[in-house]
Amino acid sequence: METLATPLGDFKLSRFPTRSKETLRAWDAADEYLINFLHEEQLLTAECNVLILNDSFGALSCSLSATKPIVVSDSFIAYQGLLINLKGNSIDESNIGFRDSLREYGEVNQPYNLVLLKITKSLAQLEDQLHRIRPYIDENTRVIASGMVKGIHSSTLQLFESIIGTTTTSLARKKARLIFSQFNPALNPPQNSYPKTYTLENTDHVIFNHANVFSREKLDIGTRFLIENLPVSEHYQQIVDLGCGNGIVGLMAASANPGAIINFVDESYMAVASAKENFTKAFPGREASFYVTDCLKGIVPNSCDLILNNPPFHQQNAIGDFIAVQMFKESLIALKPGGELWVIGNRHLGYHVKLKRLFGNCLTVASNKKFVILKVKKN
Repeated sequence: METLATPLGDFKLSRFPTRSKETLRAWDAADEYLINFLHEEQLLTAECNVLILNDSFGALSCSLSATKPIVVSDSFIAYQGLLINLKGNSIDESNIGFRDSLREYGEVNQPYNLVLLKITKSLAQLEDQLHRIRPYIDENTRVIASGMVKGIHSSTLQLFESIIGTTTTSLARKKARLIFSQFNPALNPPQNSYPKTYTLENTDHVIFNHANVFSREKLDIGTRFLIENLPVSEHYQQIVDLGCGNGIVGLMAASANPGAIINFVDESYMAVASAKENFTKAFPGREASFYVTDCLKGIVPNSCDLILNNPPFHQQNAIGDFIAVQMFKESLIALKPGGELWVIGNRHLGYHVKLKRLFGNCLTVASNKKFVILKVKKN
């Protein structure tokens, strides 16, 4: 845990999930730049109506908690990080109005004075968010986004221009930059591109995808390789699609194992909503469960026969295998004795080493030039 020192106060912040020997901070220079700018420009008042989007672990929300902001995120993990950091700084949770990415952003007849948005890696998510923001702002709203310079491109600014209005940027500071966008009531923005659909190859399934979903335009090659090699057994009664995204793996596992109950798990609200839409359309009336959670939190220990997993190798902008390792460890807890975890990943990631250390066994099911599918069994 480190301390973020700001003109609005000092805040002890940690990332979530907490890890021993954490080397990454819970905020970045873009958070610092934005907080300092708000203070310098005296934009924060007791009456200020504030909307915050994509606050990673609560740096903005804790700093601005006195304004009782509405905080919107698509990340369950970010929300849990926010709750922990509010508690760690003795800030009442009731000061923050959290809303997931698919809920209404506010009251249409009460425009926000201030909209603060952290730039994420996904242009699709940004497009969707700007469309969702527009009904809740007017000419008096200050719309300010912050991000690291490497994540702000001409395409980023074009989205603000086309959906909100005239857009400018600040000078860079510590490799961070601010974006200022002025609401134009006369602007006729293009329609929101999301959600999108496509027909899954070699099937009749029309796949529904919200904006912040991995591989929302077409089937990615890793998932294709996994579904070409899905296991089939009457012993698989409880199957988990871990990190389900739009739910294609669970959908195809359901087709291959008609007697199984599928559990779709992801930390993205949009991902789980997409998976639910896809499964219920494909199998109306069939039992399934849907969890927005951190890895396998909420799944009963020793309850699963099969877990299918394509682990992410980044959390926001932080790259590493720490999420994969957490998924593997929690899979060991969730599986029944004799239950199996199937993992697909890029060959160079070396998941087999960690899996064998955890489970005591590891079998290569299939491989090609880029991917490997590994199977481990709980003894």
